[in-house]
Amino acid sequence: MSGELGELYQEIILEHSKAPRNYRRPDSANHEADGYNPLCGDRCSVYIDMEGGKIEEIGFQGSGCAISRASASMMTQMVKGKTKEEAAQLFERFHSLVTGKDEAAAVEELGKMAVFAGVSKFPARVKCATLAWHTLQKAIKDEKEKEPASSA
Repeated sequence: MSGELGELYQEIILEHSKAPRNYRRPDSANHEADGYNPLCGDRCSVYIDMEGGKIEEIGFQGSGCAISRASASMMTQMVKGKTKEEAAQLFERFHSLVTGKDEAAAVEELGKMAVFAGVSKFPARVKCATLAWHTLQKAIKDEKEKEPASSA
């Protein structure tokens, strides 16, 4: 990765870390999960509104390093509107990217998420980058009971 490209990637990660997108708990959330990375103390909660197997709304909250927060922010933008199967495929591609496996194909399919390609050079940071993604997978499997509609 060239110096200029590395700097651009670093800027994007820092920008998403400082001003994360979808940093909230959507009122309509009907799935949620909490994740924790004991290696560096990152915590992440993911909230989704899933209707008919599709992620209609998503948000996250938590604390952590720049890589963790930026990954969560960009993930929420990427998976909104996707089916749970599409989200699972994106997770597999992202995991391939940050672990350095099949990086070229992953970069092509992930677009802006390619900023995390350099994480593969720092194995301890892979857990930071994937925390939100693992938490999303848990949230998809955890459906909360919805409040019954009032009949007034």
